[in-house]
Amino acid sequence: MLGTAHAATVVALGASNTFGKGVSRSQAYPAQLETLLRARGLSVRVINAGINGDTTGGMLARLDRVVPKGTSVVILQPGGNDRRKLAADNTPEIQSRLGAMGIKVVMLPNGMLHGLPHQPDGQHLTPEGYHMLAEQLAGEVAAALGK
Repeated sequence: MLGTAHAATVVALGASNTFGKGVSRSQAYPAQLETLLRARGLSVRVINAGINGDTTGGMLARLDRVVPKGTSVVILQPGGNDRRKLAADNTPEIQSRLGAMGIKVVMLPNGMLHGLPHQPDGQHLTPEGYHMLAEQLAGEVAAALGK
């Protein structure tokens, strides 16, 4: 395993289900994903760049700030805030910009959240739900990292 100085960087970019609304930061899927990937022997750092209520417009505006140079993979979770706020969907532009930087994009569509344990609000996952989501993403992220 490589040392931390050579760890691959993965950024989880999204809204409340990336941030981990209603759970501790260590229970949100990005932290759990990092633990799972490290358990597979990967030297990786997963950055949680989720913001509650964010739209893809907000994600696009902060892209350069939250995705450090040298990032290998971005997990993009557009969520449903664009639709709820009647905002434009900037997902294609985000994907294009990341691709131009040589960053692989793993999409996290809302459909991946269906069937997972949710909090009483029906929108956000429980700690167990976030763990199950991290397990679903681990293989795809490892493949994107070439592992």
